[in-house]
Amino acid sequence: MPRKNNPVDALKKLREQRDELAAREAKLRDEAALVLGQILIECGAETIEPAQLRQVVRAAMALGIEETLKRLAPA
Repeated sequence: MPRKNNPVDALKKLREQRDELAAREAKLRDEAALVLGQILIECGAETIEPAQLRQVVRAAMALGIEETLKRLAPA
């Protein structure tokens, strides 16, 4: 008689959930990219080269958003 809490079935279910979460994450990332892209267009940043934009964002993330904003604020 099979056990009620079969670990093999539990692992199978967990893998299925993980796949569903990965698909959901991919969809949400695409949606977030659309939102962020729209923001870039609204502020005129579509003229920035992709490599430069990537560099700016990486630097801002390394510094932290608050510190980056402080440094960019007029004195």
